[in-house]
Amino acid sequence: MSLPERLATVLAPGTPARELAARFHAAGHDLYLVGGSVRDALLGRPHQDLDFATDARPAEIEEIVADWADDLYLAGKTFGTVGAIRGGHLHEITTFRAEVYRDDSRKPHVTFSDDIEEDLGRRDFTVNAMAIKIPVDDEEPRMVDPHGGLEDLSRQVLRTPLDPEISFGDDPLRMLRLFRFVATLGFAPDQEAVAAVKRMRERLRIVSVERIRDEFDKLLLGDYVGPALWGLVETGLAEEFVPEIPALALEQDPVHRHKDVLAHTIAVVEKCPPRLELRLAALFHDVGKPATRRFERGTVTFHHHEVVGARMARARLEALRYPKKVVDAVSRLVELHMRAHTFKMGWTDSAVRRYVRDAGPYLEDLNQLVRCDVTTRNKKLARQIDRRIDELEERIAELRKKEELERLRPPIDGHDVMRHLGIAPGPLVGEAMRMLYEHRIEHGPYPPEEAYRMLDEWWAARGG
Repeated sequence: MSLPERLATVLAPGTPARELAARFHAAGHDLYLVGGSVRDALLGRPHQDLDFATDARPAEIEEIVADWADDLYLAGKTFGTVGAIRGGHLHEITTFRAEVYRDDSRKPHVTFSDDIEEDLGRRDFTVNAMAIKIPVDDEEPRMVDPHGGLEDLSRQVLRTPLDPEISFGDDPLRMLRLFRFVATLGFAPDQEAVAAVKRMRERLRIVSVERIRDEFDKLLLGDYVGPALWGLVETGLAEEFVPEIPALALEQDPVHRHKDVLAHTIAVVEKCPPRLELRLAALFHDVGKPATRRFERGTVTFHHHEVVGARMARARLEALRYPKKVVDAVSRLVELHMRAHTFKMGWTDSAVRRYVRDAGPYLEDLNQLVRCDVTTRNKKLARQIDRRIDELEERIAELRKKEELERLRPPIDGHDVMRHLGIAPGPLVGEAMRMLYEHRIEHGPYPPEEAYRMLDEWWAARGG
């Protein structure tokens, strides 16, 4: 068969794929390049690691590759996958399989197969259900495409190899993966698959939150994240793991007109650069609006929605078992995303210091989120907000030239306070440090002598 250049390169003599095929052939087994490796090569997309399938069982795979690999990754061996690491690249080799979830199980029950076509039929989508038999010696590579993956690849359609209810029944996470590939490939989901998601969405509940979270992360970082998020909402799948997002589709009031919060949110996510914490913050930045919506004098208000939203975002991300670092970053960004709009009359030095202090390590993402939060069609208003952030960033740059903005600390520390006042550790030390810290924020850097003078005045006022 005639191969695209990328595939021809992967399967050329002397490559890892050919070396592995020779080893498996010597042991009486065939080796196929499968899944995303084939799909991405045909699309001309980069794909660092290679995925293989074979009729050899996991123990045989481990034995065949043990002295070829620099290291082995065996975490998936129970499910038929052995990872062979060589030259810094991971080569995953999986026994032909068919996997079916039990009704009450969070883990697939795996049975192995001897047939590549049966294995391909149990894969998620036809564009991932193609294989190439890796040639040995002078053989020609052979494409195996029993479910029309090549045609669907050219049509840019995501379709399941078998009936979608069978495919999603085998692994309910595939319903979420459908929209992950919408986000990463820009393909359209097959309508039968969409209809099956609507019918079967509750079955996602048997999948572990860790697997859901990892799949959702990939979706959020995709180049086509907008259509994917709309798909999650319209099929009801979002209700199963991020119900706060479809709740943003607030009922439109004919008298108190307001922007469609869901459409706005998805537009903000689309505008954000593909950084996980930033896009998560964009997704959750307005989740507090339904709970805070009020009708006041002919308008709709959402007072303190950022505070409520930060709590809601933290609770949802913790439920999805995100790392603490991610939870802290996202909740802080949500809490602060309205702050820049409160300084419409210009930025004083103390306001800039407080903004930088409160943003901490999230300053760059916070400014980016504020910019992306502007989805109005009013170009004049959009320019005004953009100029406001430009002014803020200019003021931050100016202050950075004068003082260490990232180290907003008084010139003395708690030990100095205790030594000077002759007091033991306790709440008084913290109170004194907060007083000194507030002075630093409000007035900028000052010398230790001034700090001790302020400390003496504070202590005398307390009757110390």
